[in-house]
Amino acid sequence: MYLFGASGHGKVVADIAIENGIEITAFIDHDMNKTECYGFPVIHKISDEKKALVITIGDNAIRKTIAEEAVNKIIKLIHPRSIISKTVKIGKGTVVMGGVTINSSSIIGEHCIINTNSSIDHECCIENFVHISPNVALAGNVYIGEGSHIGIGATLIQNVKIGKWCIIGAGAVILKDVPDYSVVVGNPGKIIKNINNS
Repeated sequence: MYLFGASGHGKVVADIAIENGIEITAFIDHDMNKTECYGFPVIHKISDEKKALVITIGDNAIRKTIAEEAVNKIIKLIHPRSIISKTVKIGKGTVVMGGVTINSSSIIGEHCIINTNSSIDHECCIENFVHISPNVALAGNVYIGEGSHIGIGATLIQNVKIGKWCIIGAGAVILKDVPDYSVVVGNPGKIIKNINNS
């Protein structure tokens, strides 16, 4: 398989592939100065080979752009030491890191990052290109819109809805719905600005 993004995040994803017994052919990266990453060669364009691909770039918008261009077979990668209910649905291109718990009837979209030790409770819905950072806690029935980034250690109470392309700051405590393109920080979380990204 190929990993698109020769960086620290790519190394973590490489570990997950290795843990699952998947052979890595190379990293792909547009930075022509990169020739090696984590012991694997780095190539500089998407190969025509029909090998599996996972995009290993943390930026949600860049991940979306690359996903729209890729012709390879996109797969998901799930760390064997995560705890995931059999009723959970996970889309292609999504990566689930070690220590993650995803509880019953949750739906995880495509090309998401569900990062280390995060907890997603029952019946959550996470749209495409979302990043759930390490140690985030989502209570039941939380909705996260496309492209949103939930910062490290944030806590979201049950039934809240986060709009698309939002940024929830590190350690924020979210007690009510957040509209599209909002930046939220603090405890309780407060909107500090709106991102003009529409």
